[in-house]
Amino acid sequence: MARTIDQQIADAQAKLARLKTRQKASDTRRKIIVGAIVTTEALKDPKISKWLASTLRKNATRDVDQKEIAGLLADLDARAQSAGAGEA
Repeated sequence: MARTIDQQIADAQAKLARLKTRQKASDTRRKIIVGAIVTTEALKDPKISKWLASTLRKNATRDVDQKEIAGLLADLDARAQSAGAGEA
């Protein structure tokens, strides 16, 4: 039995929605991976710690985001300062 044009359009729209969902999930996974790597390296290297803390403070402007990263910022600041004390 032949499908109507409306059915074909609905199928195409459903497929597009599934592809968009997959694309968003892939983008989210990529961000998580990159964020984890950058955070790990920043907690090891004072220069990266200082850069990441500065970047987060500049770009995380929503209150809810600032609250979420407060602990990380404290860790990054401590790492950056510990290197400064060692260099003095």
